[in-house]
Order: sequence, then C-alpha cells, then structure tokens
Amino acid sequence: MTMAELPDVRFLTVAEVAEIMRVSKMTVYRLVHSDELPAVRFGRSYRVPESAVRDAVQRPIADVG
Repeated sequence: MTMAELPDVRFLTVAEVAEIMRVSKMTVYRLVHSDELPAVRFGRSYRVPESAVRDAVQRPIADVG
C-alpha cells in the first residue's frame, strides 16, 4: 500500500484532543488506555484520529456516580 492509497486521515496530539474536548491531557490518556478513544502510538507519544475525536464528542455520555 502506498501513501497515495491511504485515506486522508488527520491525527491530533493528546494536547490538541484535550483542548477540543475541554478535558485534561490525563483524561485523554485514560480514554486511550481504556480503549474508549482509538489512538496510534508513535514512539513515546500518541496520535488520535480526528474522526475518533469527533465521534467521541458526539457520543452521549452517562454520568454515573
């Protein structure tokens, strides 16, 4: 597969995701580690597909507790 065959996917940093979702970076890391937010690991950092952030923001959240 070549780069031209890959779909246009924009990846965001954890800090960018935190800003968009208005949560802390630690919350983003928790979402990634619990598999609630898909991410790709590049070296020691994570990148989250922009479409996954959009889906997570639109998903209804149940406040338990």
